[in-house]
Amino acid sequence: MNLNVQHDTEQDCLTLQFGDHFDFSVHRSFHDACLGERKPSRSYVIDLGDVESMDSSALGMLLLLREHAGGDRAEIRIVNASSALRGTLRVAGFDKLFTLH
Repeated sequence: MNLNVQHDTEQDCLTLQFGDHFDFSVHRSFHDACLGERKPSRSYVIDLGDVESMDSSALGMLLLLREHAGGDRAEIRIVNASSALRGTLRVAGFDKLFTLH
C-alpha cells in the first residue's frame, strides 16, 4: 500500500504518510482512512516526505479532506514536501488553504 496511516488518539491527530506517488492509486485507502463514515479528527498531518510526484487527483483528495475536516476551521498541515511539490501546491493556491511546512 502506498499510504501509511497513524492516529494519535490522545491528540486526535491523523497522520497520512504517502509513498513515492500521491495519485489516484491511493484514493480508496485515503477515503477509508479519513473520509467515509469516520468523524473528522481534530487535526491532520499530510507527510509528503517520500512523494516524488502527485497528480490532480491528489489535489482533489486534499480538498475533500479539507471540506470533511471543517473547511476554513480545518487544521491540516502538509509537511516534508520537496521544493518542487511546494511549488506545485503554491501555484495551485494550496498555500492559502493548508499550512505548508
